[in-house]
Amino acid sequence: MDAIPARRFDPLSSVRTPGADGFDLLLSGTVFQDIIFTGLPHAPEPGTEVWSDGMGSCPGGVANQAIAAARLGLRTGLAAAFGDDGYGDYNWKILAGQEHVDLSLSRRIPGWHSPVTVSLGVQEDRSMVTHGHPAPLTSSDLIGQPPPALAAITDLAEDMEPWALAAQGAGVKLFGDVGWDPSGAWLPSRLDNLKYFYAFMPNQREAMAFTGKRDPWAALYSLADRVPVAVVTLGPQGAMAVDSETGEEEWVPSLPVPALDPTGAGDCFGAAFVVGCLAGWPLGNRLRFANLCAALAVQQVGGSLAAPGWGDIADWWKKANARPERQGSQWLRRYKFLEEIVRDVPPEAQRRATATIAHLSDA
Repeated sequence: MDAIPARRFDPLSSVRTPGADGFDLLLSGTVFQDIIFTGLPHAPEPGTEVWSDGMGSCPGGVANQAIAAARLGLRTGLAAAFGDDGYGDYNWKILAGQEHVDLSLSRRIPGWHSPVTVSLGVQEDRSMVTHGHPAPLTSSDLIGQPPPALAAITDLAEDMEPWALAAQGAGVKLFGDVGWDPSGAWLPSRLDNLKYFYAFMPNQREAMAFTGKRDPWAALYSLADRVPVAVVTLGPQGAMAVDSETGEEEWVPSLPVPALDPTGAGDCFGAAFVVGCLAGWPLGNRLRFANLCAALAVQQVGGSLAAPGWGDIADWWKKANARPERQGSQWLRRYKFLEEIVRDVPPEAQRRATATIAHLSDA
C-alpha cells in the first residue's frame, strides 16, 4: 500500500487566512483506544457470547475530530496525553505518521496506560464500555501559551481551561463541544461560558438537558441567544442551526444512508462544520457538508478512520451525478456548491483507511 501523502489535498486553503502561521484547528482532550464491534444481532446477555459482523480498532476520543479535520485539509494540532503502552504506541503512530496530525503539543506519559473504549453497534445505535484513569497532565499543562490558530474545539466546562481563554483572547474562534453529563446536573452556569465561544454544537439531548427545554427547536433558540452560531444535531433527522451574525437560520436533513457504524459521526460532523465556517460558506452549506461527511463516515466500520477525505467526497459527487434517476434531483441541487470544489481532486487525494491494528493501516 502507498503511504498517505504528507501534504494533504486542500481545495479550500486559498479561502482561509492567507499565510497564517500555526494551525487551522487546535484540539485537546483524551485519546482512547477504540475497539468497535458492529452488526451485532442483539446486545450481549449474561453468560452468552455474541459474534459481530464487523470489527475495527482505531484512535478514538478527541482523535475522531483530529483525524476528520486533517483529512479535510486542515492543519490540525492535538494536545493529548498518550500512555507508554502498546495502545499508546499505535495511536501515536496512526495520528502522527499516517494521518499527519501535529503532536508537538502532546506527550508520552511513563507508567500511564491508555484509556480504552469498546463500542457495540446494535440496530444502528451503539453502547460503550470504557476504562481509564485521569491523565496526570491537563490540556493547559500541555499547551501552555497557545500557538496561533484560526479555530479551536474545546469542551464547554464550568471552569474554562486557561489555554482556551488565552486562545480566545488572541482571536481564535472557539467551537464548543460537550459530553453527556452522567450526574444529570447539567449546571446552567456552564452556559454562561458561551460568551467565550463562536459556536456551540451539542446534540438534541444535550441541548434540551442544558436549556431545560422540551423540544430541540426551543433549545436551539435558547442557545442562539447566548452564542453567535448555535447548532443542534438531530441524528437521522439532520441538523439545525442559527447564525446570529449573518441572520441565517437553517434545518438540513440527513442523507438517507444505512448506518453501519455511528461511532465518531458527531465528531466528524463537528470537524466538517469547522471547515465550512473557515471557508466562509453560507450556513446551509456548512450544515450540508457536515451532514455529508457524517453520512459517509457511518457507512464504514472504524470510528475515526472511517472519516472521509476529499477523495471520498469527490467519489460521492461523481457517483451521485452518474445515476440518471438523480439528474436534477433536490439532493444534487442542494450540494451543487461542491461541484467546483471537487472538480480537480487528484486520484491520490485522501480516502478512508482500514480500521484495524495492522502494520499498514492506510488507504
